[in-house]
Amino acid sequence: MKFLKATSQASNTPSSLQPYASPQAQALPWKVAIIDDEEQVHAVTQMVLKNTKIDEQPLMFLNAFSAAEGLSLFKEHPDIALAFVDVIMETDNAGLELIHNIRNELNNHSTRIVLRTGQPGTAPEETIIRTYDINDYKSKTELTDTKLKTCVYSAIRSYRDICTIESSKRGMQKVIAASDSVLRSQTLYQFGNAVLNHTLQLLNIKTAEMYLVSQQVDLFGDAELILLAATGDQVQLNTQWDTDIIPPEIKAAVLDTLDRQQSFVSDNVFVGYYHTNDNSQSVLYTRFHDGHDPAHNEILKLFAANITLIFQNLHSREHIQETQKELLLVLGDAIEQRSKETGTHVRRVALMCELMALKLGQSSEFAELLKHASPLHDIGKIGIPESILHKPGKLTDSEWETMKTHAQIGYELLKDSTRTIAKMGARIALSHHEYWDGSGYPLGLSGNAIPLEGRIVAIIDVIDALGSERAYKKPWQENDIIQYITERSGKQFDPGMVEAALSLFDNFREIRANFPDHPTH
Repeated sequence: MKFLKATSQASNTPSSLQPYASPQAQALPWKVAIIDDEEQVHAVTQMVLKNTKIDEQPLMFLNAFSAAEGLSLFKEHPDIALAFVDVIMETDNAGLELIHNIRNELNNHSTRIVLRTGQPGTAPEETIIRTYDINDYKSKTELTDTKLKTCVYSAIRSYRDICTIESSKRGMQKVIAASDSVLRSQTLYQFGNAVLNHTLQLLNIKTAEMYLVSQQVDLFGDAELILLAATGDQVQLNTQWDTDIIPPEIKAAVLDTLDRQQSFVSDNVFVGYYHTNDNSQSVLYTRFHDGHDPAHNEILKLFAANITLIFQNLHSREHIQETQKELLLVLGDAIEQRSKETGTHVRRVALMCELMALKLGQSSEFAELLKHASPLHDIGKIGIPESILHKPGKLTDSEWETMKTHAQIGYELLKDSTRTIAKMGARIALSHHEYWDGSGYPLGLSGNAIPLEGRIVAIIDVIDALGSERAYKKPWQENDIIQYITERSGKQFDPGMVEAALSLFDNFREIRANFPDHPTH
């Protein structure tokens, strides 16, 4: 039987590492590499799996008959989801050496690797698993039809989730890195484009073109249209409304939206309207390459609203630093939106944390820094699969362990920044789930070993969450919240934090009134 080096039930078009949820990724096959010097193993494996689909995506088989061919295969296809690797091929340790090269030379840690051997006694299983970065170790006789399919489902789903996390992490790193591009911006338009592009990367939204237009009315009643930001193949730096980079039909849609003062959705077009105040209103025109998630509409409106508010107060380069801080709140809002939480939560937490810091005798500089860094406390949730983040019922033990990793993910995203806000954000992300008695996570810190900013955010986050409406609960009464944090004093919370928080409940109540879960417009 003659084998091609790459055979497939689907198109052989190379795919890039895309998050699972994206529409583009759903049509692409999962690449499964079979690296074995026995042709019969290739034939049997493909026969058993030929009709298998995972999340409506077929399998694409890639074949290699030696470790050398296998390494070449991985160099050509870095997006292999699963690889079955034989131990003994051209040498007794060829498969093991290949795995070492995949993980270390190619730096591929995403592909799920199942090591298969026809001679299980050649090397102790425990030694192999401990020494080499593999995901499973099976004797060829173990993999019956059912077990082989089960193995494939489990491995590819793991790969899918890893891709989602890695893609989200890269997008978030680009958002954090936007600090530099924001500070280097010489014009308002450059600043708007930097924010717009990083927002799209965060949400993984694929657009054909996008325009954010603001209408400002001065004290004399004269209206001016300003192009705040734009993205697309033909976009050039230009803030003038009469620029020819905006097609006539789009200008007409923007003007019509301003006149009607309401958003509009049609096919792959979303035109969002936001009324900032009596002197300002904005329109965000978005045309998507393919179908999009309607949930993104609200986030895009949130972007348009906040970026317009920012521009109102941005009159010179000196104000960009303040705008950058406001952007962290927008970023926090976006994270909350992804978690299906209320966006005003991060704003209340920021203000409450500032009050707490001052109450505890900290400097105004520390308090202001904490206010701007606290919205980053759950930034790591961008790396949690939505199947877990949005699960309506109780999480399984395994899912809960995955959820807990958001603290470490958030820290990893922020830790390398030299910006003071990001540095504090990293410490908060890592420590805000630590408990005073040492029973928290991820490091099990206790007492004063937990950073002060982490202890403050820990109690404020809980106080506001308990007082907020969620899909799974009604807001708690204030007396119940007070009883809860009092009972958890010395266990979950620093007793000093509990005492300070109790003395500030009148202030907290006022903040909640100013930033309710369901604001009225």
